[in-house]
Amino acid sequence: MKRIRIAGGRVLDPSRGKEGRLDIRIEGGRIAAVAPTGKLPDAAGEKVVEAAGLWVLPGLVDMHVHLREPGEEYKEDLESGLGAAVRGGFAAVCSMPNTHPPNDTRAVTEMLIRKADRLGLARLHPVAAITRGLEGKDLVEMGDLMAGGAVAFSDDGRCVADANVMRRALEYSASFGSVIIQHAQDSGLTPKPLTHEGAVGTKLGLGGWPGAAEEVVVARDIILARLTGGSYHVAHVSTAGSVEMIRRAKEEGLHVTAEVTPHHLLLTDEATATYDTSTKVNPPLRPEKDRKALLEGLREGVIDAIATDHAPHSLLEKEGDFQSAAFGISGLETAVGLVLGLVADGIISPLQMARAMSAAPCRILGLEGGSLAEGAPAHVTLIDPERPHVVDPSTFTSRGRNTPFAGRTLPGRAVMTVVAGEIVFDESRGKG
Repeated sequence: MKRIRIAGGRVLDPSRGKEGRLDIRIEGGRIAAVAPTGKLPDAAGEKVVEAAGLWVLPGLVDMHVHLREPGEEYKEDLESGLGAAVRGGFAAVCSMPNTHPPNDTRAVTEMLIRKADRLGLARLHPVAAITRGLEGKDLVEMGDLMAGGAVAFSDDGRCVADANVMRRALEYSASFGSVIIQHAQDSGLTPKPLTHEGAVGTKLGLGGWPGAAEEVVVARDIILARLTGGSYHVAHVSTAGSVEMIRRAKEEGLHVTAEVTPHHLLLTDEATATYDTSTKVNPPLRPEKDRKALLEGLREGVIDAIATDHAPHSLLEKEGDFQSAAFGISGLETAVGLVLGLVADGIISPLQMARAMSAAPCRILGLEGGSLAEGAPAHVTLIDPERPHVVDPSTFTSRGRNTPFAGRTLPGRAVMTVVAGEIVFDESRGKG
């Protein structure tokens, strides 16, 4: 039986709200023992990972990524995307269904899981479509898709505009114990959704995506969550108004959760002022007042999770003029370093980082993980919080090199990723 002892690290276990200098023994793909450093007896044949100076977290989970397979493998495929994930410290990722064909049948879900399992990198948990063909009309067979391995439902990239369709989706989610993830964007308010509708967008001649377009959908859906008792999750929250509505929904006891991206936490619409196409994202970067509200919402726990919305594109699709460039940022390999900057600035604590990037996604989606307690699955991420490095997209494992953070110095990085007791990434050796 393979044994690994992670020795002397600063263990951050958000599932129990505990942290300290501990040793962890892994056996048979599970956490076998946790004890103060130096208190675990040696075990025959075990590999010792010296973790002094490192943070030891439950394996990070990115609940919102686009891996482009099937249909657009020139942008990303499972191998490159899951390779980028483990290099970024993610033991598991949840792939969005807006592929070609979309993931709206059990066959697609099972195909993705089988291929990911063969690769032996990060675990893949597919998110299936809410509606067939992502057309916003007919619901998919949720029970069948869940039996095939789907962990949630979303028409991400498109908003479920029909209130009755969303109502029925939430009703079914309540019956099946699943989650509905909404891309909140009213298409009537976003006829030309290029940048935030405000002073910067007006000056550039690129406005067209007001915060209200997100907020009217969030407001409607919270009302429907109240009506149905369903579990509702807001993808990539971007406005202060949305944060306030989510806060009130939580206070009311509704099953409402939310995620935020690193780029919305760190950048504002001012970043678009030079027509830099790497800053073109959906939803768009918002003004400073929204960014501050997102940071406060994360700190307070109103926003549950940090998710990258990893959206790789080919070079041609992100070059050229702003209007024709594709939306999205390649985020898996920069997320840890960017969030470590928030920790260094005192905005969130290391334990809050672990909660938002591991325990919360597992709780929302019902995944096994997010804990370093004895008996938990041995998904573990080791982070060096003091290993500065400059973001160089040319070195990304992901095929997507589109990032507005190129050239930025980040304070630290993930150095090892363990999935089910296997070292799948070791910074000193590349893939384990």
